[in-house]
Amino acid sequence: MAGTKLEEARGRARELRRKINEHNYRYHVLDAPVISDSEYDRLLRELKDLETGFPELIEADSPTQRVGGEPAERFSRIAHPSPILSLGNAFSPEEVREWYERISKLDRRVETADFVVEPKLDGLTVVLHYENGLFVFGATRGDGEFGEEITANLRTVRPLPLRIPIRAGSLTAPARLVVRGEAIIYRADFEELNRRMERSGERTYVNPRNTVAGSLRQLDPSLTATRPISLACYQVVAADGSSPGKQWDVLAYLAELGFPVPDGAALYPDLDAAIDAAQHWVGRRDDLPYEADGVVIKINDLQLAAGLGVVGKDPRGAIAFKFPAKVVSTGLIDIGVNVGRTGVITPYATLEPVEVGGVTVRQATLHNFDFIEEKDIRIGDRVMIKRAGEVIPYVIGPVVEARTEALAIYEAPDRCPSCGEPLERTEGEVAVFCVNAACPAQAVRNVEHFASRGAMDIEGLGIKVAELLAANRLVEVVADLYALSKEQLLGLEGFADKRAENLLAAIQASKNQPLARLIYALGIRGVGETVAALLAERFGSLDALMSAKAEDLQSIEGIGPNIAAWVIDWTSRPRNRALVARLKAFGVWPKGAPRTEIGGPQPLAGLSFVLTGTLPTLSRGQATELIQGHGGKVVGSVNSKTSYVVAGESPGSKLQKARGLGVKVLDENGLMTLLGRTL
Repeated sequence: MAGTKLEEARGRARELRRKINEHNYRYHVLDAPVISDSEYDRLLRELKDLETGFPELIEADSPTQRVGGEPAERFSRIAHPSPILSLGNAFSPEEVREWYERISKLDRRVETADFVVEPKLDGLTVVLHYENGLFVFGATRGDGEFGEEITANLRTVRPLPLRIPIRAGSLTAPARLVVRGEAIIYRADFEELNRRMERSGERTYVNPRNTVAGSLRQLDPSLTATRPISLACYQVVAADGSSPGKQWDVLAYLAELGFPVPDGAALYPDLDAAIDAAQHWVGRRDDLPYEADGVVIKINDLQLAAGLGVVGKDPRGAIAFKFPAKVVSTGLIDIGVNVGRTGVITPYATLEPVEVGGVTVRQATLHNFDFIEEKDIRIGDRVMIKRAGEVIPYVIGPVVEARTEALAIYEAPDRCPSCGEPLERTEGEVAVFCVNAACPAQAVRNVEHFASRGAMDIEGLGIKVAELLAANRLVEVVADLYALSKEQLLGLEGFADKRAENLLAAIQASKNQPLARLIYALGIRGVGETVAALLAERFGSLDALMSAKAEDLQSIEGIGPNIAAWVIDWTSRPRNRALVARLKAFGVWPKGAPRTEIGGPQPLAGLSFVLTGTLPTLSRGQATELIQGHGGKVVGSVNSKTSYVVAGESPGSKLQKARGLGVKVLDENGLMTLLGRTL
């Protein structure tokens, strides 16, 4: 009877392992799951229960063995079956052509060769050994001759097949197969991992590459099992019998055996096409789901490539076309402080000049003072900086190992560097503020914002003119704009009659802007164009807004306690009340009016919208007016009752919250479709 139960359990365990491995492959390699997470968990739990009841059923390739075993005391060194070579680098198309000319002289067949272009994944190189289809051990690249044996950790990597089929379609797997690949962490998984670490109060990671390397080269496999490590395989290092003779066929061969292969790899008929493809990769590097520091251009004919030989540790038959560096290290000369328009005090780094992504960088943001403290960044450190896309470079963290002397711990300022007033900080927030409305550093930015297109739209009044007006003490607060005279402007550098007259006319015309624009122009913390429109609609005048209580503000859908508190704080300050009184005296006193609706059908009636990011053709104000004009409501924050989030470029946290709540997301074209229009 006991034997019958064991055989039944053995058969069921075999079937469960087959199903779980298949679903692992569909989920982690094909990205096409066919069952839910809960169904997968149920299958895995059933297998665990069987193996607990019948320990003799546990096999090395069982999915239950991915969770990690006992911590190791150290890693052993193992020899690779053949050298795991590095690659020579090229940093321009010209350097790729120079490589091509050199190898063409060695073998004229190169001139008629085709090429495979693959992403140069930025992770940890691993070497995987299979015997009779079973994963038996794996190692790091090490020095190319010897690597560290990390088998227990690699077993936790879910995309790694613990067993490959002996036969796959028309293929027969060799009795011994050694495969080279790259262990990586996808960007989205890395961001989620850091959010998880942050929620649990643990230190976050700097970048995916360091995270995957540290996770696979630490001694406790159970910790490795908690990291979202993925894999891409691209080379047969050794095999019994024959293996494909073309690199393009190797990728297909590995994929058919169940290995994940690099996304985006492609075959090109000649070098020109391969170089064009490589340059295309440079333009889309920030859109890739993984970190890559270049692409690899490989001669497709592996026999031809091997016959070209090796230079040092670089095979002649392939070359890495490197992207311009976006993460580099340099010296931190000093930490400075900026005072923003709303009084936010932001630290920045003054750096030894360094080229990042083709641009010479001398300054980089340090995010906030908590970031400096958490990363223990000190003046005199060597720091890592990154520049992604066209955004401002930012400091990732210090290279602590590079400290050669004791450096002083940085102390954040407690007074505004511009006006000397004490700084304030809201409990639970990282931002530090100067709340002095007369702060000189804020004055220029306030004037620039007040005159901007989305606010009072004063043509001809940009940052340069704002700085000129402030430097000559003609404008200290925005109300001073309406007291300017032609004679005063003519005394400024660059102003003649026509320019002075045009600026004064634009300032005068701004008095006709609607109330929502004036509220936005005042620069109240947390009050963007959308919230300003809500306030204008609810209160109808600045008088009513200045008298509003917190409960009045929070009764407006889309305005929470934080924004309400910031509005009350602004309206309660004597200097701000004096500013509003001066605007009224100058005739800058628009009244709110019930929102006008565009004639005809109201397809958005009853729907609420949140706007986030920059839309291709509509400003935030235009989008708001369009939605409201067709019966919809624009609110400032996302909740479960929000009908749609309209997202543009650089959408921020509102888009993430919408996805978390299951709120529908539209782009500008989707909004137009709702309105029955097309772009």
